[in-house]
Amino acid sequence: MIEAIGLTSIPRKEQPPAVDNVSFEANTGRVTALLGAPGAGKTTALRLMLELQRGRGITFFRGRPLHGIPHPAHEVGVLLGDVPGHPARSVRGHLRMLCAASGVPARRADEVLEAVGLVSLRDERLGTLSRGMDRRLGLACALLPDPHTLVLDDPARGLAVGERRWLYDMLREHAAQGGTVLCSAADPKEAARFADHVVTLDGGRVVADQRAADFARTRLRPRVVVRSPHAARLSVLLAQRARSTQRSVEVVREGGNRLCVYGSTCAEVGETAFRNGIVVHQLADEFGDMGPGAGAGAETSTVQEPQPSSAAIDAQSGPDPEPGAAAALDPGPEPEFAPPAPGPGPEPKFAPPAPDPSPEPEPAPPAPDLSPEPEAATPALDCGPEPEPSAPAAAAVPAPKAVPAASTTPEPPQEAPADDTPQAAPSQQPTTPRPTTVALPPPVLVRPAPTPLRPVRYEIRRAAGVATGYIVGACVLAVSALTAVLLARIGHTPQPRLLAAWPVELPLPPAALGAGLLGALAFGDEFRHPALAVDRGTVPRRLGLLTAKLFVASLTALALAVLTVGCTAEVLYLVYGSELVALPADWPALTAGWLALVTGCAWAGVLAAGVFRSTTAGLAAVVAVPLLVVPAVHKMTEGPSARGPVPFAGRLKDGLPPRWPFGGEQHLEALLRLLAQPVGGAMALSVLALLCAYAFTGLRSRVR
Repeated sequence: MIEAIGLTSIPRKEQPPAVDNVSFEANTGRVTALLGAPGAGKTTALRLMLELQRGRGITFFRGRPLHGIPHPAHEVGVLLGDVPGHPARSVRGHLRMLCAASGVPARRADEVLEAVGLVSLRDERLGTLSRGMDRRLGLACALLPDPHTLVLDDPARGLAVGERRWLYDMLREHAAQGGTVLCSAADPKEAARFADHVVTLDGGRVVADQRAADFARTRLRPRVVVRSPHAARLSVLLAQRARSTQRSVEVVREGGNRLCVYGSTCAEVGETAFRNGIVVHQLADEFGDMGPGAGAGAETSTVQEPQPSSAAIDAQSGPDPEPGAAAALDPGPEPEFAPPAPGPGPEPKFAPPAPDPSPEPEPAPPAPDLSPEPEAATPALDCGPEPEPSAPAAAAVPAPKAVPAASTTPEPPQEAPADDTPQAAPSQQPTTPRPTTVALPPPVLVRPAPTPLRPVRYEIRRAAGVATGYIVGACVLAVSALTAVLLARIGHTPQPRLLAAWPVELPLPPAALGAGLLGALAFGDEFRHPALAVDRGTVPRRLGLLTAKLFVASLTALALAVLTVGCTAEVLYLVYGSELVALPADWPALTAGWLALVTGCAWAGVLAAGVFRSTTAGLAAVVAVPLLVVPAVHKMTEGPSARGPVPFAGRLKDGLPPRWPFGGEQHLEALLRLLAQPVGGAMALSVLALLCAYAFTGLRSRVR
């Protein structure tokens, strides 16, 4: 159950808040729709509920606020917009990566893919998915940790009719299994179809909170849509007939030649037009949206003067909307309605239309008839005098009614088969496969306890799921081999620099730059494609995630350093023989310095990208170490100090503690000697400063 209490956004300057004191409930086992026009505050309300935006108020998910839930993804599944994944990552790889982040088994990805119907597309890249497939993947990501609550922001936006029906069936199935579903929508007809409860927002405030049946009865009023070149005259005639029969009818002129008649039927409107010789181009039943404030009573002007634009005569009853009444059309000038051959004089056919109104405006009728409104103009061609026009209308439209066979279920708002666009409904019907056969993935019975390996698994799958790392590694090896061959050809290059492919003119070797770039990508991709920020608003700065990124970056850097030396040595051996690849005498110290340099560049890239939230900034911080920090450290360490005649490196050696057992002082002396070098000291200082900056930004975000 969701309880939202007093949600209020922070206003910008002198503008009113986008959401002002919004409070509502979404019960377990039901689908709740948060309805509102664009700009009504739906998305802001959802972001305030999920604590993704600063404001006032609180939201309880089964009695606990979101920040009080240890693992929010296991409680609330979120879908806000498109899937924020790397476009080069595969569908299955993306879900397996999220499995590692959520702590669920990797096989859960295949179960969810089968449930949402993406098994055949599991190897497709995210950037190649269509809108409908992207929505299916977003729902799969939300269902991955088996949450109790689903919060979705307009998930059906831009989808075809069949995709919408499938999506809503999935949501209703989740609610039927004991879950809670909160879904925003902008179309009131659509909300009446799929929701059990509707909360209406207007101007950032709750204006209605009602069951779907009450919502359909008060907000969606049945009406007759008429298009005629003589709309003004027909409006006057309908108003006159309403007065003569003492009926409550409202005629609204909606621009051009379109009329909306409330409180009447197609039979009555068609008969009036036919008897007065008025050509009608369209005559159809539909349900009109009465606006967010509907339900407080319609406009009560019982005897309005018959004006051409709107002759309002209080809308009180909505008689039987019978689509077969369009037989009263004039068959001559309209080619679409030419088939009614018995055009001349069928006056007796609708003799009893006035006493016909039956008390049909119940909560159930709106949903089944929300979509068939466009078809009403076509089946209305039957001209028989039988007083039950609904039967021929149903027989005249077998094709559109074939797919929504599930509309016979007792919940009408769920099974409205067609879309609210008149032309799209019939054409989309053959393309809706399996609209009722939906099944959720099996529940996660065992949740593994949090372990340090969870973020490590996530980081390994994130780094290995795209080809960027492999491409960078291949480029580093190729450039290093070519550089080593050129340096050997020129000569005057020491053997250690030759094996590392590090010219004196470059601030860093290619391997160090490549390791720094891979480290910067570790956090840069997180901010560019925030797969972990769907329900958190930003990339998490947990210590476990940082440790996993530093660990994986270190392994990658070490592998790159070893492969670089091995590749350059092999190329030099093939080109120039064994003279240039002889093992130097001080190879342990050189190896330690080389590995430390590459690893330090990788760490600097990770930390800088996490602080500045950019891959470019991370790589720039790596390059800035030899260009800016090394000269500063070099000036600090070179030359004697004012209080001692020995240089800084010598003072470090003299400051060592007494001899340690097992030769530990030798390793410490080697480490201090490495740090005493300008490049080593500069790298250590840079990593330490970036680590402090990262900790400061993490603490500041927690305080906020």
